[in-house]
Amino acid sequence: MISVTRLLCDQIGPQDHLRYRWRQKEYPSRLEANLSRRPIVVWNATKACNLRCIHCYYTAGTECDPDELSTAEARALIDDLADFRVPVLLFSGGEPLMRHDVFELGLYAVERGMRTVISTNGTLIDGRVAGRIEKAGFSYVGISLDGIGETNDRFRGVRGAFEAALAGFHQCRAVGLRSGLRLTLNKHNVDDLPEILHLLREESIPRACFYHLVYAGRGEGLRSDDLTLEETRRAVDVIFERAMAFHREGLDIEILTVDNHADGPYLLQRVEQEQPERYQEVLALLRANGGNASGCGIAAVDHRGDVHPDQFWQHHTFGNVRRRTFGEIWTDLSDPLMASLKDRKPLLHGRCAECRYLDLCNGNFRVRALAVHGDVWAPDPACYLTDEEIRQ
Repeated sequence: MISVTRLLCDQIGPQDHLRYRWRQKEYPSRLEANLSRRPIVVWNATKACNLRCIHCYYTAGTECDPDELSTAEARALIDDLADFRVPVLLFSGGEPLMRHDVFELGLYAVERGMRTVISTNGTLIDGRVAGRIEKAGFSYVGISLDGIGETNDRFRGVRGAFEAALAGFHQCRAVGLRSGLRLTLNKHNVDDLPEILHLLREESIPRACFYHLVYAGRGEGLRSDDLTLEETRRAVDVIFERAMAFHREGLDIEILTVDNHADGPYLLQRVEQEQPERYQEVLALLRANGGNASGCGIAAVDHRGDVHPDQFWQHHTFGNVRRRTFGEIWTDLSDPLMASLKDRKPLLHGRCAECRYLDLCNGNFRVRALAVHGDVWAPDPACYLTDEEIRQ
């Protein structure tokens, strides 16, 4: 996750202390550093969803899986995570608001000392639900919009989803809940990007995360509809420029990009050209952020309790929390992938091995490399930096 507002505009965001507090240089080796990290955990709490998004990495359906963690098992998971000192628990899905006990579990996680956030399509948030989210102690609500009006509705598979999600933003604001917009960039919605950015101002939405497409779940079928490398650069330029415009206008709107760590070096090049006096500061922040953190600073637990390197890597499981605690699973290096992700740099090859920005992106997304090349250590095909840029 790249905080454009922090790096380009020197505007500190509410969660920058989590994003930049980790320092690999404090430890004698990368492996020891990553073993010491406590990951942010994405819990895909249910397989059920009321929409059918064409890019859903979780391939959610309309019904709950009867094998999903029970309330008692979910509370035990929360105890595990709290004992392991996990700082943030993100409730996702499917649609997490379709779990009958989501508010009870959210409150329990807060009582156990974790910051909780919820990732939702927003269409189920009426005044009553917004009030329950707030009372359960969720500190942030991420609401997905993947275009304006009909664009979003086609993407989400349900007519009226755009207006319902927009109403969800209004209900969150009415009860004092901090909310933000989430959008996954692709050929279906990139033309709506200027309007989406305008919507942030018009609707007083204080945060937006722009995700790059990851080829997982139904998103695998969208691979041909991903942006080209040049289209990605243009879209990122639009996001960068609008973030700086918001800052110049004095608007408190936080802009982030997610799931393509080439955005960090690309932003650094812009700083070098336009704000050379801040180059070393931004370089240090990107190094502290560390780039892709699958298997290190980010973890996923699915609705059945299986533990994954991240939420997109559903095809590899390290273990199940019904049988072992999360902490035992997460620090067990007997799984070759777990051990490799915690010290991946010597395994990367091709452009990644040659790249002068490797410390900033950490090899980018391994799931995309695996999907395209069949090789988890091959270059990420979504890296849009040129050969000349990475070898200068």
